[in-house]
Amino acid sequence: MIEISNKQSIGPIIRLHPNDNVVVARVDVAIGTNVPSENFTSKSQVTAGYKIASRRILKGEPILKYNVTVGFANVDIEAGTLVHSHNTEFREFDRDYAYSSDFKPTQMLAEKERATFQGYVRSNGKVGTRNFIGLLSTVNCSATVVHKIADWFTPERLKDFPNVDGVVAFSHDIGCGMEMSGEPMELLRRTMAGYARHPNLAAALIVGLGCERNQLKGLMDQEGLQEGSNLHTFIMQETGGTRKTIEAGIAAVQALLPQANKARRQTVSASHLTVGLQCGGSDGFSSITANPALGAAVDILSRHGGTGILSETPEIYGVEHTLTRRAATQEIGEKLIKRIRWWKDEYSVGRDVQINGKVSPGNQIGGLANIFEKSLGSSMKGGTGPLMEVYKYAEPVSAKGFVFMDTPGFDPVSATGQIAGGANLIAFTTGRGSMFGSKPAPCIKLATNTPMYERLTEDMDINCGEILDGKVSVQEMGQQIFELFLRIASGEPSKSELLGLGDYEFVPWQIGVMS
Repeated sequence: MIEISNKQSIGPIIRLHPNDNVVVARVDVAIGTNVPSENFTSKSQVTAGYKIASRRILKGEPILKYNVTVGFANVDIEAGTLVHSHNTEFREFDRDYAYSSDFKPTQMLAEKERATFQGYVRSNGKVGTRNFIGLLSTVNCSATVVHKIADWFTPERLKDFPNVDGVVAFSHDIGCGMEMSGEPMELLRRTMAGYARHPNLAAALIVGLGCERNQLKGLMDQEGLQEGSNLHTFIMQETGGTRKTIEAGIAAVQALLPQANKARRQTVSASHLTVGLQCGGSDGFSSITANPALGAAVDILSRHGGTGILSETPEIYGVEHTLTRRAATQEIGEKLIKRIRWWKDEYSVGRDVQINGKVSPGNQIGGLANIFEKSLGSSMKGGTGPLMEVYKYAEPVSAKGFVFMDTPGFDPVSATGQIAGGANLIAFTTGRGSMFGSKPAPCIKLATNTPMYERLTEDMDINCGEILDGKVSVQEMGQQIFELFLRIASGEPSKSELLGLGDYEFVPWQIGVMS
């Protein structure tokens, strides 16, 4: 991992590994710029964050970044030339999974030495970082009802309940016109149940229509949910229709508010933090600043007994072997490869999607040539510690340390799965400036570069571009991020919370056939 600090001279380019045949432009590099440290003169106009050949690269030769293959030259590339998608070929290559060969257990801190935060301790021992009342719809047909109930509870109507963070609706576009059994329905129900029992909710209401395929009883039975003092259910066709269900829902929430308001924050160990790791709108600096810095924070969190959830399966493809080598057991490593193969051999065959090579236009403009290069940076969010478990989408996460959850790369869908699995914080890196927030888990935004951070300060929580500017090291920034975890978990509002984001980012993964 490269370290750029104020103890080093800052030049126009960054070398990431001695074996690399490309370097990264730290700033815009003009044609004719002499780079003595690499013994070449730039033959291209290169935008900051893009790659430059540091020596002659022959056609067919691997492009190496961090000493990892991120593509192959499709022509001879002269030293000093821009290296991007126009002269880089994406193709498959053999990777040695070497299960558990690099496994090293995390050196845990003693309990008395672990950091603490102020959290909400629930009756089941889980700890929340926020205190919401949540409303879930079983089907799109009850979506309006849950939103109307939530909308009724304005700040003015909640002013007498200062310990309640809000009433929030979680609706979605499915629940009917889909397979009545099997993995798609199981996944939807697992996701909903993960929210219903989430420690950031003091209580939940579930509202169904009555004739949908995602029957309320089926949801409750599959997930072992039971009505009680903090879980209520309504079926619109039995309650009397739209208006009467809205009125009943409002009355139910009003009855729940006094008890929810009794919740008080307590001092708890950082071992109760579970952070979902996201990245979106990446650029050429993502793998140099924000992603490795977030990974450093996850390493720290793991030593304190907490959990970091890496996800977005298409965005680790090509570097999955760097994770299987760190797996605690061969079985865990094989679980990861099983999910990769499902994506490649079943789910995305013949589709124009990321796992088959292409990245989004924003990623391309940011300097990333293909999915291998994006994956290289994306995987760094998980840090350098051992891979302790692999989960399917929205499965409850119980392992401590660095774990992986199978999700798509689409951020709202991925974060929804992580929150359903128990993430009580989300940490989101971005180089282009993704605008994202989530409920009930607060989202922390990490900028990869200073110009974007300064342009979008209202949306960004921390500027990892200071690494690039030579002000701090990756490890120092990781410590700053970890300390921010503790503050946000204790109630300090994140930028996305201040902007009111999170009401429309509940997006369960739709994997089945619609009919």
